[in-house]
Amino acid sequence: MLGYRFSKYAPPPDSGKSDFEKLLKVFMQLILITSGNVSEALQWLTEVDRQYGLTNDKYGIGDFIEDLKRNGYITDEGPRGEFKLKAKSEQNLRQSALEEIFGKLKKTKQGEHNTSHSGRGDEQTTERRDYEFGDTLEQISVTDSLRNAQINHGLDNFFMTEEDLEVMESEYKTQTSTVLMIDISHSMILYGEDRITPAKKVAMALAELITKKYPKDTLDILVFGDDAWQIEIKDLPYLQVGPYHTNTVAGLELAMDILRRRKNANKQIFMITDGKPTCIKQGIKYYKNAFGLDQKILSTTLNLAGQLRKLKIPVTTFMIATDPYLKSFVREFTKANNGNAYYSSLEGLGNLVFEDFKKNRTKNL
Repeated sequence: MLGYRFSKYAPPPDSGKSDFEKLLKVFMQLILITSGNVSEALQWLTEVDRQYGLTNDKYGIGDFIEDLKRNGYITDEGPRGEFKLKAKSEQNLRQSALEEIFGKLKKTKQGEHNTSHSGRGDEQTTERRDYEFGDTLEQISVTDSLRNAQINHGLDNFFMTEEDLEVMESEYKTQTSTVLMIDISHSMILYGEDRITPAKKVAMALAELITKKYPKDTLDILVFGDDAWQIEIKDLPYLQVGPYHTNTVAGLELAMDILRRRKNANKQIFMITDGKPTCIKQGIKYYKNAFGLDQKILSTTLNLAGQLRKLKIPVTTFMIATDPYLKSFVREFTKANNGNAYYSSLEGLGNLVFEDFKKNRTKNL
């Protein structure tokens, strides 16, 4: 039997990329951080180039700017001659975010949220998973299962066990309406930590995934601070944090209004936040208290969570913080809504959002 000889993997050099492509990747990251301010991003790019030598005598930042205009990424044809992003850049940002986040997701075994519908859908996918009790013979991938048996037991005394079996994953042909809520209160940039840029990346990647892979699904995005308002997907790169409190109630109420207009039976809300609710609106006035959990604000928020539960609209909260009293609030909110909650680092946020989205699509919400 022929074997394989393994050696240390050496990734291919980045020499295949042009000078423009190498700078474009850095430029797009800076565009997100500067909320779509092209001039500021180019200033930062020039500074990074000065420190780390990204360019050379043959290709400089000036050449890069001209290529950006020539290739349709930016324009300076406005009345004041200011640089502006074009639609091609917005598309590139969404695609890059999808590859950066979704491309890192690894196939895993059954997750924490059990469902009787897991892995038994109507539409086959290219993914494989371990055999589970109840899977049908038609779902078993014969080729993959035989390969596993050969690897695990050899050819001389060939036999197959349940542990060798793999099945073809499938998805239900359901349509899901998702509202993504993004907290833009001031705390999202407090203490020198940029929390809004990862949130924007996740939103853009999710939008790109749904648009390309699940075109019959709907994704609506809203932001909430003192108030809440809906934004378009194309507005995401320009999203900025403001001097706002956190009016979670306003965000949830707007999400409910949006989902009422959606005809899909499956509806869900994803909420990305880093803090507790600190504001509600009473008539034309705001009631605010940023010092701890205000009982008046908390009660209003929990009542709304209960209303969403009656409407069978689960809220999945992605809390970008680990303070004990914030965890206490999230536990109460999740219990009132019967939803899900995750406490995430900025680095792991995208993986959690995508895994939960994929799992929710394979069950009736």
